[in-house]
Amino acid sequence: MPNISISIPEKMREWIDKQVKDGRYTSTSDYLRDLIRSDQRTWDRLDKLILEGINSGPSAPLDMEAIKSEARKRLKSQQ
Repeated sequence: MPNISISIPEKMREWIDKQVKDGRYTSTSDYLRDLIRSDQRTWDRLDKLILEGINSGPSAPLDMEAIKSEARKRLKSQQ
């Protein structure tokens, strides 16, 4: 497998080391590979959603006053 070298701040290195020490990952490489796989899945989902949006046709105009009114109601009910 090819190797790459990256520079990261000390705080990030400490975070990675903690993940490995806590047993979440077996190595720094394992942690970074998992981050990359997660990023790939995120971008794949985003691409899929964008295509779904494009293929769904034109959208209806938004009723901004109704949206604002609903948001105000929700905010009041949370207070």
